[in-house]
Amino acid sequence: MATAKDIVIKPIKAKAANDMVKLLHYSGKVVQNSQLHLGVFLNGKLEGVMQFGPSLDKRKIQGLVKGSGWHEFLELNRMAFSDRLPRNSESRAIAVAMKLLKKHAPQVKWVISFADATQCGDGAIYRASGFVLTGIKENKSIFEMPDGERIAAPSVTGIGVNAASAWKRKIDKKYNVNTSAETSASVKSFFGMGAKWLQGFQLRYIYFIDPTYRARLTVPELPYSAIEEAGARMYKGEKL
Repeated sequence: MATAKDIVIKPIKAKAANDMVKLLHYSGKVVQNSQLHLGVFLNGKLEGVMQFGPSLDKRKIQGLVKGSGWHEFLELNRMAFSDRLPRNSESRAIAVAMKLLKKHAPQVKWVISFADATQCGDGAIYRASGFVLTGIKENKSIFEMPDGERIAAPSVTGIGVNAASAWKRKIDKKYNVNTSAETSASVKSFFGMGAKWLQGFQLRYIYFIDPTYRARLTVPELPYSAIEEAGARMYKGEKL
């Protein structure tokens, strides 16, 4: 029987990674500005992916760790794994990915990621992988239209590379809006059509490839117990 030590992690092309995300990720959607795509293989077959790229709101994220350069951090913005992978494959894959970044991209000192405790989970994999919990907030980034379409606000508010994505053009056409307008106006136009924020939480995690950067955090580290205290626990889309 295969174990997590049997998986192989290596770079793959963007198309292969995006196809896997569309197939396996709960949202079915890719992040347009992902730049590094790592495949997770078992017995030579692609069974999962991890995608990294610049944060959409990079200036805001940069300030979380004092003195960080624009090139010194990445966001792990998609993880999608098939059920055929052995137990603990996610934490194993993250550990290998961080080692690869340290070796081949030594300028990257830390990695940020967000757990979607509105639709998916509270980040158990991040905690198992040594990420530091740095934020828990009520969801104000994912809203639902009256027809059931769920939209991540940053994907339509003109922040970052995603501003010109095919996804934005699709949403603009579907709802007859212009998301090239200012951020607040873009979101308000959807709420004027009856959109509502989904109830839930977003949790922010940081992994320090260079441990000396941990002392530079400009926000408090939160104990993992804060998740339950906030009522933010979730696993596979079910509140706990």
